[in-house]
Amino acid sequence: MRAAGIVVVAAAVAVVLGVQELTAQRSAGRRSYATGQEVVPAYEGWEQNDDGSFNLVFGTMNRNWEEELHIPIGPHNSIEPGGPDQGQPTYFLPRRNRFLFRIRVPADFGENEVVWTLTSPNGETKHAYGTLKPDYYMDNNVRMANNGAGVRGDLYKNTPPALTLDGPLRRTVKVNEAVVLTAVAQDDGLPEARPMRPTDPARPRSLTPQAATGLRLSWFVYRGKTDVVFDPAQIKVWEDTRANSNSPWGAGWETPPQPMDNKWVVQAKFAEPGTYVLRCIAHDGGLASYEDVTFEVTG
Repeated sequence: MRAAGIVVVAAAVAVVLGVQELTAQRSAGRRSYATGQEVVPAYEGWEQNDDGSFNLVFGTMNRNWEEELHIPIGPHNSIEPGGPDQGQPTYFLPRRNRFLFRIRVPADFGENEVVWTLTSPNGETKHAYGTLKPDYYMDNNVRMANNGAGVRGDLYKNTPPALTLDGPLRRTVKVNEAVVLTAVAQDDGLPEARPMRPTDPARPRSLTPQAATGLRLSWFVYRGKTDVVFDPAQIKVWEDTRANSNSPWGAGWETPPQPMDNKWVVQAKFAEPGTYVLRCIAHDGGLASYEDVTFEVTG
């Protein structure tokens, strides 16, 4: 059993990281970019598994507000040692996307490091360094704080939603063929549904992002060369803080009612051939579960 003090340290680190990120956001606020900027890989922290091994957890910061970038696995998108492909995304949604994937390392990983290198279309190369430094320890409280739910009341009891998908996890479809995606998600009711409050200029901003809570489900492109058309349009999974953006981080957004039998049904169409990975994520505003489906799209 890990000492409780480390959890406190982790939470403190999350606050420090929040201060740094908020400072960077404020500094960049006067020079926001729609397109033309790079993706920065982000090391979120590490988790310990029951067998003594560890997970190194990574996310991204796409500095664009509109441009979605495709960086295929290879010299411009690689993880070493052991790479280049270790499950990282190749399609990068705008702005901050947290806790996207995990790399499992052995119990004797020690002071080694894993390095994720991304070179964006604008030529900028950035690195993220995964280590087991104590300050990067993560637990559910750290994840909930960084997802915008905060840690209060009974939220320490929160568990991720249960998520199951209908159908095979590998499929072959044709360009512009309508594909039905069905997912069932259930949650423990924590945290309770809470809308994203409107922006109040008189109130100080939180050091960590704020978001609406309550069970929601979305599909998005995790790997692929271009975006996919979803019907209905999906709730955003990246931190779009603008109002009226169909985003849990946008002022005034409310979690929609859950569908009958907790079953979400979506149609997807691919505009170009290639190999795609679509990710389904069930999120309660604090913790998330996800499943991936791979599509071979033919002309």
